[in-house]
Amino acid sequence: MSSTEEVPERWHRGTVHDDMWVDPDEDPRETGQVPEGEREVLLSYLDAYRHTLRMKCAGLDAEQLARRSVPPSTMSLLGLVRHLAEVERSWTRRYVLGQDVPPLHGTPEDRDADFDGAVGDPEVVGRAFADWEAEMAVTDTMIASTADLGTRAVRGQPVPPELRDILVHLIEEYARHCGHADLLRERIDGRVGQ
Repeated sequence: MSSTEEVPERWHRGTVHDDMWVDPDEDPRETGQVPEGEREVLLSYLDAYRHTLRMKCAGLDAEQLARRSVPPSTMSLLGLVRHLAEVERSWTRRYVLGQDVPPLHGTPEDRDADFDGAVGDPEVVGRAFADWEAEMAVTDTMIASTADLGTRAVRGQPVPPELRDILVHLIEEYARHCGHADLLRERIDGRVGQ
C-alpha cells in the first residue's frame, strides 16, 4: 500500500463488542435454535457461511465487489462469489450427480478464471450472483432428495466420497473464503468481520 492510498476507518454497529459488525442478538444468522443431528448441524453451518458471504457483499457496487485485495493477488469479493458458485457446481453436479457440465468461467485448465474475470461490470455481477444462487439451489435440492448422508458420490478418486464428506468440504471452502471476505470488505469500506 502506498502512503497516498486512502485507508477506510473501521466501522461497525456493535455496542456490546466493538470488534463485531453487529451485536450477537442482532446477527441475522443467529436463529436462537440449536441444530440437532448430523444433517441439521451440517446444513446449518453451510447456510450460515453462505449467509455470511451475502452479508459481506451487501451494499457494495460493482466496482467495489470487483476490487482486488493486494498485488499480486486477484482475489475480490466478486471473485469469491464466482469461485464458490463453481465449487458448488463441481461437487454437486460433477461428483455427486455425475453430470458433465462445463465450468461457469473459462476452461477446466484455467484455474484462475473465477477471479480474473471478476470485473466491475453490473452485468458480470448480476450473472455471478445468479449463477451462485442457481448452483446453491441444485446443491440444496440434491441434499434434500438424498436421505442417507453416507450415500457416495458418482465420481471421486480413489473412492467416491460420501455426501457427509462433501458437505464438510463445502463448509470448509466457505469458512476459508469468508475469512478472506472479512479482510476484503474491511479494506473496501472499513466494515469489520463477524
